[in-house]
Amino acid sequence: MFLGGYGLYLLFSLPALLLGLWAQLKVKSAFNQYSRVRSFTGLTGAEVARRMLNSNGLNNVQVEEVGGMLSDHYDPTARTLRLSREVYHSNSLAAAGVAAHESGHAVQHAEGYTALKFRTAMVPSVQIGSWLGPIIFIVGYFFSSEPLSWAGIILFAATAIFALVTLPVELDATRRAKGWLATSGVIYNSEMEGVNKVLDAAALTYVAAAIQAISTVLYYVFLLMGRNRD
Repeated sequence: MFLGGYGLYLLFSLPALLLGLWAQLKVKSAFNQYSRVRSFTGLTGAEVARRMLNSNGLNNVQVEEVGGMLSDHYDPTARTLRLSREVYHSNSLAAAGVAAHESGHAVQHAEGYTALKFRTAMVPSVQIGSWLGPIIFIVGYFFSSEPLSWAGIILFAATAIFALVTLPVELDATRRAKGWLATSGVIYNSEMEGVNKVLDAAALTYVAAAIQAISTVLYYVFLLMGRNRD
């Protein structure tokens, strides 16, 4: 029975879930700590982003404020960098790190970074597969339709692939941010420890997301194969 796989579900999902919760706590803790530490230069997140973009010849990329907590992102379709209020107006080390990281995505886009292009192309299929895949799998499982169950697994697997592709994209953006901040004069070398803690904690959340997605796919596969053996 489907509910009979509850223990199997915990086996696959609980470690990933705990890692995800720990990663979220870690990033919130680091951001809260260093959002209270003003950078020596006093530049706001918006100013840091503008400087990094301009230094890479991206004067045409706009920097805008967006609502929501830690909702910072780069929109490649609009060529716009959107920063949350906590980052846009703040002159903290946390704001500088986040702004530079998101600017790193804009640089990736301008350079035609392959992993970013692949991730962007996957967005429509992931939006469909993330919610439709599990539904199709459950329907196929209950009605003993193995082809339908496998179709659901394949659809949801796009989410795991997306999470895996996201890893190099985010890690590369973090690498670009750290490199630029360390050499631009926007952040002093003595301040980089705080910036690194914020960015490294954020990177861990993407690792956790990838592990969670893979664990869910494996759970579906083992559940289906286990019933076939029965």
